Amino acid sequence: MPHEWIEALHIISVVCWFAALFYLPRLFVYHAQAEDFISTERFKIMERKLYRGIATPAMVASLCFGIWLLSLAPEYYLSQPWFLVKFCLVLLLVGYHGACWYFLVQFREDRNHRSHVFFRWFNEMPVALLAGIVVMVVVRPFQ
Repeated sequence: MPHEWIEALHIISVVCWFAALFYLPRLFVYHAQAEDFISTERFKIMERKLYRGIATPAMVASLCFGIWLLSLAPEYYLSQPWFLVKFCLVLLLVGYHGACWYFLVQFREDRNHRSHVFFRWFNEMPVALLAGIVVMVVVRPFQ
């Protein structure tokens, strides 16, 4: 497959992954505010479907296409400081994805004790990671 197609598929999967990571914590905000059984059960379904149906497959695709791209020129990428910073930011994003799973389970088991304010702040973390990743890829500082 030509390099450009792999890169396009990588970008598409990253966009889908971020879309899910922007929306899922917003659902947590609303879920933390919900007070009736019907609403809380609806949020549990929405959160589960978003995480399992979009976020996780998009993460896996992003990582697979990213590794594929890396494998095409490992000596170049691994020698670039901007790439190493981007790689660290992606690892943080994978950790954030895992934290979303943790909170999803807390809500699913009716054990969440965090407020909607906490989740409003939590919802901002992927924005900072996205900004850092885009700057590393486009600006390529440290070259």
